[in-house]
Amino acid sequence: MGILNALPTFFSQWLDATSLFIFLLVFLLAADYIKNRAPKNFPLGPWSLPFVGNIFNIDPLKPHIYMCKLAERYGNIFSLRLGRDKAVVVNGFKMVKEALVNQGDIFAGRTLTPVFERINRGLSMSNGYMWKQQRRFAMSTLRNFGVGKKTLESTILEESRCLLEAIMEKKGLPFDPHLLLNSAIANIISSVIFGQRFEYNDTQFQKLLDEIFEALYLDGSVWGQLYNAFPTVMKQLPGRHNDIFRNYKKVVAFLTQQIQTHRENWEPSEPRDYVDSYFRHNDPEAQFDDENLCYCTLDLIIAGTETTSTTLRWALLYMMKHQQVQEKVHEEINRVIGQARQPSMDDRPNMPYTDAVIHEVQRISNIVPLNLPRLTTRDTTLGGYFIPEGTQIIPNLTSVLFDKNEWETPDSFNPHHFLDASGEFVRKEAFMPFSAGQRICLGENLAKMDLFLFFTSLLQKLTFHSPAGVEPSFDFQVGLTLSPLPFQICASMR
Repeated sequence: MGILNALPTFFSQWLDATSLFIFLLVFLLAADYIKNRAPKNFPLGPWSLPFVGNIFNIDPLKPHIYMCKLAERYGNIFSLRLGRDKAVVVNGFKMVKEALVNQGDIFAGRTLTPVFERINRGLSMSNGYMWKQQRRFAMSTLRNFGVGKKTLESTILEESRCLLEAIMEKKGLPFDPHLLLNSAIANIISSVIFGQRFEYNDTQFQKLLDEIFEALYLDGSVWGQLYNAFPTVMKQLPGRHNDIFRNYKKVVAFLTQQIQTHRENWEPSEPRDYVDSYFRHNDPEAQFDDENLCYCTLDLIIAGTETTSTTLRWALLYMMKHQQVQEKVHEEINRVIGQARQPSMDDRPNMPYTDAVIHEVQRISNIVPLNLPRLTTRDTTLGGYFIPEGTQIIPNLTSVLFDKNEWETPDSFNPHHFLDASGEFVRKEAFMPFSAGQRICLGENLAKMDLFLFFTSLLQKLTFHSPAGVEPSFDFQVGLTLSPLPFQICASMR
């Protein structure tokens, strides 16, 4: 009898719990729908699941290609829901130009993703007055310390000599060029920021570069995507997303030490580099302090190292694969520079084919395939769609650099994309590897100098080819940057 008497109570409690669960589920679904309900005339996109959106539809290994396929179905402007937030993806040269250039002030905001919100803001992820002042200061200081000038050109040429010596020490045997290229390129921006270079066998500096590379990869990988979509949950879970923050913590510790050393030897009347100049700047509203200096230097190192180093690795791969292109570059170097002197930026106008090869490597290697996300600063329309203030924008640079309406053979390596019928260099408006508009990469001018002088210096003295029996592979891994998988290369003296 006791059991029978307890049954009504049990079923009553069970029904109460079930009803509560159903009520909460319906409430959460309704709240999720209301929160993410698209405004009138908002761009269309694939159907999304409640709470998680489209995050599990995206190909984590090739997200940029997935975005291009969606553009074929939904048009050059479509929407996605990435976890808790909606984003608008902009595709094709004309639409990306309309957003980033013609409406540059509206699309100049920066989305502070949960990953970067946890790290800090620095230069690239800031907005408003702080961003404008920090960017203006950085640009003027980089110019003051030689970016785009002869003073820095001599530094690059000296570093290219060190790089050549290190490669020649390999004596033609196969080696992975990643470490040497990363170190050489990093030394250029380091000379501007810290006024010094680091030896290629400096294990602490090598570890720093490796940690930055890994963090950038993980941030753009499925681990970073999941963290940005579900930060509250992912904070509690184990996984490689935690390595992002561990790596940046180590990098920040190294940079903090460098800044403290500079502070101890600082002479206000004689700034030696970017860090010294930063100490002299007094604007608390723009957060000119030592903590923010640390993150600004990190931004500059990333902008001045990772993309350029990765582009040079792609360049060597394409030279290995296309020996006839490499031979034409050799011929032009022989004709314009010869072997007796080092290259100069003054040589570039007289070397259209070499310049075209470098540009084509940048185009087809597609280093930053999805750019960094933007944020609309006010309501606007784009391509006939309404885009409200505060909308996350993903400018799909892959769709620009491979736009079939802008490039004759977009999927093939073809330096003639940048040459006219008479063999003269031609600038293309759809060439946007550095993005465009107000948020264009701060390291663009430095990268152009690095790429031309390092590439020309290497090919002036060396011929690159694959190890015996090995076919060059163009497989890649996608993080915040798109980089080749590790490969071996052989270099022989010309």
